[in-house]
Amino acid sequence: MFTALLLGIASASKAQTPASTANQTTNLNLTNAIELSFVANSSATGAALNFAFNTVNDYANGLESAPVQMRVRSNKTFNLSVKSSGAYFSYSGTTTPAPQMYVGSVLYFKMTQNNTGGWSWVNNRYDYIDHYNWTFLYNGTNGGDQNFTLVYKVTPGFTFPAGTYTTDVIFTATQQ
Repeated sequence: MFTALLLGIASASKAQTPASTANQTTNLNLTNAIELSFVANSSATGAALNFAFNTVNDYANGLESAPVQMRVRSNKTFNLSVKSSGAYFSYSGTTTPAPQMYVGSVLYFKMTQNNTGGWSWVNNRYDYIDHYNWTFLYNGTNGGDQNFTLVYKVTPGFTFPAGTYTTDVIFTATQQ
């Protein structure tokens, strides 16, 4: 009886249950993607930088900004360029005609931190910003958190009258 039971179990375990399979192809259609943003607000528009010239030393030595951290997310290597929105600062004040302050002779920046994997000649060295778009970082490495930190310096000297002088600084990240 015991042998018959074992034979019944053995034959039941060898019996095949009917099966069916199905497959599906999965395609990932990737496109080139790049994003440049300010870390402080995760936006493409950074907070306004206000430089208050209150003392003679401010005019004589210029002023520096607090560090500004930016991030690039890209699936390809990239370059970074910079320019101002115009050749001259726009002026708001009481002097007429409006003074012409050339951006390239007053506004400077440097990179104090570079975690992009790329090469830049403004690493810890000031260079000017003007209305011509020029590349300041080459061959940034693709990735999701390629960041860098900038510091601005403004040096208007004693030539210009009181008022508010404004320009936009435009950064561009371009894939290679």
